[in-house]
Amino acid sequence: MSKVKAAEINFFQKYLTVWVALCMGAGVLIGKFLPGIPQFFGRFEYANVSIPTAILIWVMIYPMMMKVDFESVKNVGKNPKGLYVTWVVNWLIKPFTMFGIASFFFYVVFKGFIPADLGKEYLAGAVLLGAAPCTAMVFVWSQLTKGNPAYTVVQVATNDLIILIAFVPIVKFLLGVSNVSVPWDTLIISVVLFVVIPLAAGVLTRMHVTNTKGTAYFEKQFLPKFDNATIAGLLLMLVLLFSFQGEVILNNPLHILLIAVPLTIQTFLIFFIAYLTARVQKLPHDIAAPAGMIGASNFFELSVAVAIALFGMESPAALATVVGVLTEVPIMLILVKIANKTPHWFPQGTSEKRMVH
Repeated sequence: MSKVKAAEINFFQKYLTVWVALCMGAGVLIGKFLPGIPQFFGRFEYANVSIPTAILIWVMIYPMMMKVDFESVKNVGKNPKGLYVTWVVNWLIKPFTMFGIASFFFYVVFKGFIPADLGKEYLAGAVLLGAAPCTAMVFVWSQLTKGNPAYTVVQVATNDLIILIAFVPIVKFLLGVSNVSVPWDTLIISVVLFVVIPLAAGVLTRMHVTNTKGTAYFEKQFLPKFDNATIAGLLLMLVLLFSFQGEVILNNPLHILLIAVPLTIQTFLIFFIAYLTARVQKLPHDIAAPAGMIGASNFFELSVAVAIALFGMESPAALATVVGVLTEVPIMLILVKIANKTPHWFPQGTSEKRMVH
């Protein structure tokens, strides 16, 4: 398995929460004082999918998909325990704990602040976040916790493959339990648009560039050209999204904080479930830390895209997914600090000898 050089966290990534907050504010102001702008972009729509949003989401996701080396999947049997932890936590635990925690807060704890109908849509956004484990920023979190980069690639690659199969039925089931009507075709189209197409484009680009210029050129010169594309696409999309959400936010500013509460609790819970399970399994720290990170963080680009496709740019569900973006970076940096202070919980040494490079 080839060694993968993970990118260090850069200026935009480090202060992502600040940029997200600024773009949210800019979007709200545009929606309030320049309503013609969101009205103009709102005209470009096909099959309930906003074309400008789709373009920006491809800008976000395509560079991430190029980082995934599916050749590494061939070696998953070499050291599978860490993968079992990742798969079980991400797909058999995380979506359902998100549903339970969000339901409890939106329907019980915050009942006096959030009307039931609005709570149901916030819950839908939370479910979309919970059903999509992270596939991009994990490379950053893995680097910051001195994770095994090659193993992180396997974890991400297999998650991308599982998303193709599991995301739609899990979301359909949990939203059905929430009495939210979601057509199968819209969900499937969303996954095709925002996972299959950028994933295929990323894989084909990786193959073409590595075959013609070599792996070293691809990783050291080609990929860095796209370093800020994901963040730029995200921030532009947030300005657009919040220009549609302006009225809802101005009428319900407290709701941003209320939505963040269950999302924060869920993030810490899932991290410690995966991290402590890895400890019980006696996995090395450089596998345990990325396993915790990939479960705790979300594929928020996909969640936002599907929320918009299903419920619209102005929906409370889309707002809930964007709050996930706002809360994720500061929480994940806290978890990075926790992981970096606890390597003594795990067997000494690293997983290098167990991996085939």
